[in-house]
Amino acid sequence: MCAVRVGVVVAALTVPLATNAAERVERLASLSCRTETIGSVTVAAVIDGRTLRLLDGREVRLAGIEVPAPDSGPPADLARTALTGLVEGKQVLLRRPVQNTDGADRHGRLTAHVFVAMDEAERSVQEALLAAGAARIAARTGSAFCPAEPPVKWAEKFLAAERSARSAKLGLWRISGYEVMRAEDPAGVLGELGRFTLVEGNVVSVRESGGTIYVNFGRRWSEDFTVTIAKRNERIFAAAGIEPGKLTGRRITVRGYVEARGGPWIEAVVPEQIEVGR
Repeated sequence: MCAVRVGVVVAALTVPLATNAAERVERLASLSCRTETIGSVTVAAVIDGRTLRLLDGREVRLAGIEVPAPDSGPPADLARTALTGLVEGKQVLLRRPVQNTDGADRHGRLTAHVFVAMDEAERSVQEALLAAGAARIAARTGSAFCPAEPPVKWAEKFLAAERSARSAKLGLWRISGYEVMRAEDPAGVLGELGRFTLVEGNVVSVRESGGTIYVNFGRRWSEDFTVTIAKRNERIFAAAGIEPGKLTGRRITVRGYVEARGGPWIEAVVPEQIEVGR
């Protein structure tokens, strides 16, 4: 599977303006890599593939991953069964990045990274689900690259676990509709409209128009697959090692929700949505 370069989470509203891109990345990384422990809690039940109910009644949503919708049948059952085996009835540790000041989503669920004792060591539950092919990495992992240990490099660990499961076609990766889609098949990608999807292909050209950068995977711009990047985010992508203008001829994998504007497209808001092959 292609190698990756891990980007940084966009947190412009929480980070003071920097004098240059390098300083901005350093500040973003320092926030993303600092975590706070919410607490050690007991899981009473698993609601779905990424949602837990605690003994005190609170609900926890696992950060950084995507799982099949609860009404998707066997794929949803696969994710829920895997999570149940990892955490139900067990004591878990909840953590979140310091930059995540909003502790709950719009449904009142706490969003966090969850850890459990496994093989006499602490292990990320999200990482375990990804390694089993029971989940896919979300467009936003909830952390970025970290400049040095001891901070946990969640994004890198998640990508390694997901790539391993992809390569072995474990879990969801062997189910139709959850495999990596091919950019060369725009009709197939369009069939995933509104769904979280991974799309892989060769970049044919990169164009700019107004405030948008268009990463094109075909010459029929109104029909072929396209990735868009806001021009205002270009420096953040470049500082993360993904220079949009240099993607022509490269094979990349992009993750996100498929939309339609003539042909199918995915908006890349943060660099970790894009994996660049070497």
